[in-house]
Amino acid sequence: MKIISQKKGEVDLLLQGNEAIARGAIEGGVIFCSGYPGNPSSEIIETLAGAANDLPIYVEWSINEKVAMEAATAASFAGCRALVSMKQNGVNVTSDFLTNLTLSGTKGGLVLVSCDDPGGISSTNEEDARIFAKLSGIPLLEPATPQEALEMTRWAFELSESIKNIVMIRSVSRLSHTRSNVLIHDLPDLNPKACFDTGAPFHTFPVVSKHRARNEKLNTAAELFENSPFNRYDGPDKPDLLVISSGCSWNYAMESVKILGLEGKVGIFKIGTTWPLPKTLLAKHLKTCDQILFAEETDPFIEDNVKSFASDLGKGVGLKTYFGKASGDVPSCGELSPACLIEIIGNIFGISHKNRSYRDKISALIKNSVPPREFGFCPGCPHRGSFYAIKTALLRDNRNGFVSGDIGCYTLGIWPTGFSQVKSVHAMGSGAGLACGYGKLEQFGFDQPVITVCGDSTFFHAGIAPLINAKFNSSDILLLILDNSATAMTGFQPHPGTGITAMGHSAEPVDIEKLCRSIGVTVKEADPYDMENTAGMIYDLMKKSGPRVLILKRKCALVQGREGGFPYRMHVDQDKCIGEVCGCNRYCTRIFRCPGLIRDEQTQKARIDEVICVGCGICADICPQGAIIQEKIDEPGISTSLPYKG
Repeated sequence: MKIISQKKGEVDLLLQGNEAIARGAIEGGVIFCSGYPGNPSSEIIETLAGAANDLPIYVEWSINEKVAMEAATAASFAGCRALVSMKQNGVNVTSDFLTNLTLSGTKGGLVLVSCDDPGGISSTNEEDARIFAKLSGIPLLEPATPQEALEMTRWAFELSESIKNIVMIRSVSRLSHTRSNVLIHDLPDLNPKACFDTGAPFHTFPVVSKHRARNEKLNTAAELFENSPFNRYDGPDKPDLLVISSGCSWNYAMESVKILGLEGKVGIFKIGTTWPLPKTLLAKHLKTCDQILFAEETDPFIEDNVKSFASDLGKGVGLKTYFGKASGDVPSCGELSPACLIEIIGNIFGISHKNRSYRDKISALIKNSVPPREFGFCPGCPHRGSFYAIKTALLRDNRNGFVSGDIGCYTLGIWPTGFSQVKSVHAMGSGAGLACGYGKLEQFGFDQPVITVCGDSTFFHAGIAPLINAKFNSSDILLLILDNSATAMTGFQPHPGTGITAMGHSAEPVDIEKLCRSIGVTVKEADPYDMENTAGMIYDLMKKSGPRVLILKRKCALVQGREGGFPYRMHVDQDKCIGEVCGCNRYCTRIFRCPGLIRDEQTQKARIDEVICVGCGICADICPQGAIIQEKIDEPGISTSLPYKG
């Protein structure tokens, strides 16, 4: 496995940003690693789990981010170096423990990696997790390249142990998922002895003195940051414009200035040690220029802190003109890009549009080259059957019911692929939590049935608590657990119900049905491929009251495909299919929308795309003409036609 290569100075080791973070952790002597899957962070734990086969380290996917942080902290308390990784949403989950941990301090080096998602590429938000570093009073490092990701992670363990506190590293999607040649270093000898020192307890009392000690630790980190190689300046001694940047935005700034030919006029100060700011170094550069541009994602974290610091310096640095999010020159949300910064810097210098048409050139190159593609469930996805059954049950009930959604593949239910049934999506577990509230509004005239959905991994992460809340408060809640036996949204990582750990070890799976029954709620199970029967069960459960659970159990189509595939070969009987004149107005391709079902423009009829269709067979239920035919695959090359089941 390349990630555990011992060859020092191997410059041709091509690593993804997340792999570089994992390599840096190994070089830093990590022995305990935990996290919860969530793009763009998932590959960190996956890489470390693969390395655990050859190194004396322990790696786990925890039940959620808070537990992951607590487990890693236990290793630190016992004197071991530990890493915990998550996406920005996960930092919210662990924040209650984090803000207490930073008062108690740590022993073994402890590093928190947050992979943020500017632009919400794979997230419901684009939250900037850096604020938690300031809120918690801990050092924050921001790498700009995979090489820096490795170097910062390795050094973060030393920093953590030198100040006896946790250190935070912030990556972003573009860094986590980019690839670059990385210079590696020797791996350390890993022979730790875990032991908790009962004479040095870790707690937060008395609070004020612990808070004062935390501030002193942060001051120590600030002193170290002044000479850090992770902070650098490129440009003239007295620039006309000073760009203060961090992370990937530094790459964009460097590229933009080069494209505009302004290397002799623009200075770029990269801050890798984002919090606390290297104030002496920062003051030095602030004195050289009266125009400051801030390039960072997502929130004005550096911008606000630098402005505050400059205000404290007053006449020492003079009056400045700031270009940033506050001034409206830099977009207040979304990702930055070279094209964006070319436009901003070009405006500052009055460079004509003709000389900075980078964005137009790129747009022209890709115009009409990328076909339109909508969000959709995979062919054979059981969630399509689940939402079809939900839609059918709600229409049959006819009380203006709706779905309170959650985070996972089934979030796509907000779009036509899920028949637009999902009406709200927030944080993991919030669908059931909201349903708890809806379920107590009857006394105020609320009479709409509410169905809430969550996946199996989400149920373990954050769905159990709201279900218990519904039982405790007798809330009228119908929870559909869409159990596809995978954490499919983030890459099929194992969870407590799959029977395997992150390191590939067998484990006794937690039975969701038994878990729900143990708290005294009504539990039933159905097959989402059997849409008619499932719709009937949902309809019947909607008529009942109190907390109810229906487990829709069917493996993710991608998992099923790997494990042997599906039993049918599908085709459309062209004699039975009468196209748009059948009265359904292309119900199969316009409404059901499985990508394996397509409309043949020449014949004006439906047909099966044999390249895409997986053979799950559920589309046979939805054609009013019975034109979609299942052929049972008995043996290779032999099939038996089955009649229409609808």
